[in-house]
Amino acid sequence: MSAAGASALWLALVLAVVAPVVLALTLSLPTASASAAGFSCRPGARPVVFNFGDSNSDTGGMAAAKGWHITPPEGRAFFHHPTGRFCDGRLIIDFLCESLNIIYLSPYLKAVGSNYSNGVNFAIGGSTTLPRDVLFSLHIQVQEFFFFKARSLELINQGQEAPIDAQGFENALYTIDIGQNDVNALLSNLPYDQVVAKFPPILAEIKDAVQMLYANGSRNFWIHGTGALGCLPQKLSIPRKNDSDLDQNGCLKTYNRAAVAFNAALGSLCDDLNVQLKNATVVYTDLFAIKYDLVANHTKYGFDRPLMTCCGYGGPPYNYDISRSCQSPNATVCTDGSKFVSWDGVHLTEAANAVAAAAILSSAYSIPMLKFDQFCKV
Repeated sequence: MSAAGASALWLALVLAVVAPVVLALTLSLPTASASAAGFSCRPGARPVVFNFGDSNSDTGGMAAAKGWHITPPEGRAFFHHPTGRFCDGRLIIDFLCESLNIIYLSPYLKAVGSNYSNGVNFAIGGSTTLPRDVLFSLHIQVQEFFFFKARSLELINQGQEAPIDAQGFENALYTIDIGQNDVNALLSNLPYDQVVAKFPPILAEIKDAVQMLYANGSRNFWIHGTGALGCLPQKLSIPRKNDSDLDQNGCLKTYNRAAVAFNAALGSLCDDLNVQLKNATVVYTDLFAIKYDLVANHTKYGFDRPLMTCCGYGGPPYNYDISRSCQSPNATVCTDGSKFVSWDGVHLTEAANAVAAAAILSSAYSIPMLKFDQFCKV
């Protein structure tokens, strides 16, 4: 079969998967708090988490890497000062760490005040899977992990202390949340069919990352799909001829179709990895269904403005201006972020992250349906 024929066949298979997935998008999410009882590790267990990703799970890596002096209102809802997170408070990864009763993950590149005893966060805002050798890509993040592990074990072999030992690396949970920036970049330049046809190289990078980690001894993987890209104020604020591409909840159908197609293919990849990797567990979690529901059923969670940015510029309907970010001196900030889904037009508010984390911890959106803390090992 020719390369063009193979690409067309792959596209047809993905599209066949997308339709039934769309039917499940309006499922209601669990309403329990993200730190609900039942997700804590057993007494005596020492959970370790290594995270790879982009700004959705960046706990300060990009700020440390570029020396950014991030100012309020970032961090106002929980930390009460900026931490380098693109949020008014905690991210999904922070709530997941709380569920394991461990400290928040310190960025790999943060030189001062870091604590790596329960893991490391390699996620960097703006990261992609491709090109694979650019700074902070998924491949580079994995290489950074290899360096961290090798240096830690070297120190132990020399009789010195290291934050994580060999057993900690072996029993750790390896979380991956990346791909949104890759898909967004494609959607900005190409029509839908061509966007979907370019998913295989992105997925190949995620597969390669898992396989490299597995070859290095990692066995527990938790992989997130991308979110509802068509519901981001950043995308909705792009001028359009008419509203024909908007769905019943005001989100862009084309962007969301692409996100669903990407997640369907990513879920299939995770299924294949579960078969191929002996004694490994690969959990796939559908973040699209979770994040789309924040908009579709926003009143259930106490949100008043599901498509409007809390911290931005321009006022209704989206309060987003690409030339004036939340860090701009003339940005406007909502009084109560808990009433908003979007913090800055791209990232969720802490309130929305809490709901999303509760959904993840419910296992209802994961395949296989495993509890997040099942990876805790003594």
